[in-house]
Amino acid sequence: MTVQQTIKDKIQAALAPEHLEVINESHMHNVPPGSESHFKVIVVSTLFECKSRVERHQNVNSILADELAGSVHALSMQTHTATEWEERSRKIIKSPNCRGGSL
Repeated sequence: MTVQQTIKDKIQAALAPEHLEVINESHMHNVPPGSESHFKVIVVSTLFECKSRVERHQNVNSILADELAGSVHALSMQTHTATEWEERSRKIIKSPNCRGGSL
């Protein structure tokens, strides 16, 4: 099973999201072709109601603790309630290009 699928399965099981996208953004970074090290997740769940952004991110980080301690180098998150997702017109924030560690 790919890392991407593992991330998707774990979030699906833990948060029962109304919307979930797991995007492998490794190709945007200085890594070998086919790498699974940089991901973006977009999660919309009722379980995020009354939780701060920090609490939501901590929740996702705890779900993916094994992956973050292993092969996943970077994880970008967009965590929303259904109302927030609709208010932002279901738009995903585009990730910036990798700067290769430079400032």
